[in-house]
Amino acid sequence: MLTSVVIKDRICYVEMQHADHFNCLSEEMCRELMDALEKGYADECVGIVLKAQTRRGVWSAGHDINELPQDGSDPLAFSVPMEQLLRKVQDTPIPVIACVNGTVWGGACDLCLSCDMIVSSRNATFAITPAKIGIPYNASGILHFINQLGMNKAREMFFLGTPITAEDALNVGLINRVSEEEELENMLEEQFLAPLRRNSVLSISAIKRQFRILSRASTVISAENFERINAYRAKVFAGEDYKEGIHSFLEKRPPQYKGKASDLD
Repeated sequence: MLTSVVIKDRICYVEMQHADHFNCLSEEMCRELMDALEKGYADECVGIVLKAQTRRGVWSAGHDINELPQDGSDPLAFSVPMEQLLRKVQDTPIPVIACVNGTVWGGACDLCLSCDMIVSSRNATFAITPAKIGIPYNASGILHFINQLGMNKAREMFFLGTPITAEDALNVGLINRVSEEEELENMLEEQFLAPLRRNSVLSISAIKRQFRILSRASTVISAENFERINAYRAKVFAGEDYKEGIHSFLEKRPPQYKGKASDLD
């Protein structure tokens, strides 16, 4: 098992425990996390907390790059387990809180944003890194960042791929609260979990469902633009830069990208 699930005082605590592999979001990890979300809801918890054991300060390194396809197929297709997990977090009818005590990379950053709230230690950082390994991120993911952070901060995070600090993340609304690492658990309990237990879970569940419906309603794009986005992405994941990004990462060397922006014309 790559995760543990503990239910205590109406809260479901889900912990990623594959620190030796930096809690990469492999298919197995994603399946276990989805099962844990199901259990938390089925057991009538009022909230779910997503945590992680860390190694070298890494909360999660994001998508398992060893599982990225290299046959020209979409690495972030609708049916990919990580994409299923993101939707599952968003659709779980009770609040999901990410409790972060380390660095968050790539798809794990999207996982945190998919949660309803995020609390973190002061030494946490957040980075979305598809451009570093040549991945064309999908439209739903980009819209998610735009809606959460605003256009300019989303562009900064995607274009640069460099980590932002917990304080910066707090200032732009990516996370809800920051504390010293040794105080993180107490802050989570006192400021988030205790109020959740006191409130009506029926009311909260109805409100969460409304948030989800309303957020979807505000991001409708035309069929023409949807096709245009998919055409741009297909040229990237079928090209050489995408393969070079994967190979350079696995070989632990700087990538040698040769693609040009005009290749998308």
